[in-house]
Amino acid sequence: MNILTKSLTGLGLGAALALSATGAMASGSGCGTFVNSKGVTEHLACSKAPIDFTNKGSLQNGAKMFLNYCAGCHSAQYVRYSRIAQDLEIPPELVEKYLMVTTDQIGDHINAEVDPEVQASWFGAAPPDLSLETRLRGDDWVYTYLLSFYEDPSRPWGANNLVLKNAAMPHVLHNLQEELSKEEFESEVGDLVNFMAWMAEPARHDRKVYGFFVILFLLILLIPVYLLNKEYWKDIK
Repeated sequence: MNILTKSLTGLGLGAALALSATGAMASGSGCGTFVNSKGVTEHLACSKAPIDFTNKGSLQNGAKMFLNYCAGCHSAQYVRYSRIAQDLEIPPELVEKYLMVTTDQIGDHINAEVDPEVQASWFGAAPPDLSLETRLRGDDWVYTYLLSFYEDPSRPWGANNLVLKNAAMPHVLHNLQEELSKEEFESEVGDLVNFMAWMAEPARHDRKVYGFFVILFLLILLIPVYLLNKEYWKDIK
């Protein structure tokens, strides 16, 4: 996807997803619609987000991305810095030194330090908490959204979005996008969304692993239960 952007001034950190979404959710019909250069409405297919909770390097880089580009305006009130250190296998001293941008206590939650009322005056709506954003909209939706900014001089921040038309959020990853190749930028955004998916449900990978073994155990248990049932009823029949 060709994504045209122009230099944005002002924040340089994370900002707000618009609260009044007009695009379809990832669980529905793709990632919304857009009007092409010929004036024809087209459906936008969601790109597949590279979610992999076993890739600690991706999650660690995603944490760095989130805390550098998003935590300035967005909170993640259900996530503690100490949980990031524990689950993502980052030494606590490194978390305290490089990742704790909103507090000086490692046991604290990630809470934006900017007054929501001030943010609302900037963007028209206070930025939402992102703890559960990927569960609300879907991993692929968030991934596609972050890759779909384009230049639009008519917008206050100079950019618009194919997935969420007239989104209040500026293209905060613009400078990073210009520095990297298309593949490198998509990889960085993929790491960010991977971390956001982990924030929304840290036990997601474990749940799937445990679920597999539970189902396997029940299938194996079915064999002796069937034979026992057959043995129990053979004289009665």
